[in-house]
Amino acid sequence: MKKNIALFAVVAVLFAGIGVYLGVRQTSPAPAEASAVDALLAESMADASGKTQALSQWKGRPLVINFWATWCAPCVEEMPELSALQSELDTGKKAQILGIGIDSPANIAQFVSKYQITYPIYVGGMGGSELSRKLGNQAGGLPFTVLVSSDGQVKKTYLGRLKMDELRKDLEQL
Repeated sequence: MKKNIALFAVVAVLFAGIGVYLGVRQTSPAPAEASAVDALLAESMADASGKTQALSQWKGRPLVINFWATWCAPCVEEMPELSALQSELDTGKKAQILGIGIDSPANIAQFVSKYQITYPIYVGGMGGSELSRKLGNQAGGLPFTVLVSSDGQVKKTYLGRLKMDELRKDLEQL
């Protein structure tokens, strides 16, 4: 009887470990496609006011690209922190934060007029979801943030709410 319980416990722990491993593996961002940043910077998107902007204007600068939506609570929670970080980055011209909304132009315009966002916000719509997948967001979760060096290389991706201390440290290493 004790052998059966011990065997059951070992099997349960083994399967729990496999479940945790597979869960983490599925939600961890995949490596970005080699040309994903070039494809993103070749895009033109409407900004929050509806004016079409070429994303190529940001080429050659370190970027923090944040994919978000107005209906995503963690996205909305981190936006004031990203705005504060952009103000810090502006003093040293260190990097540029870009927000790409996976939402309708009307929702994004209304959101931006309500909140004081200090970095450019673009309307990615559902096409923004595909761009985030090419940058490593295979789970399709939001928020999803990509750290890009000035030479266009993806240095790190973050799935879920950002830890600002970690992002600051990663920016210092660029």
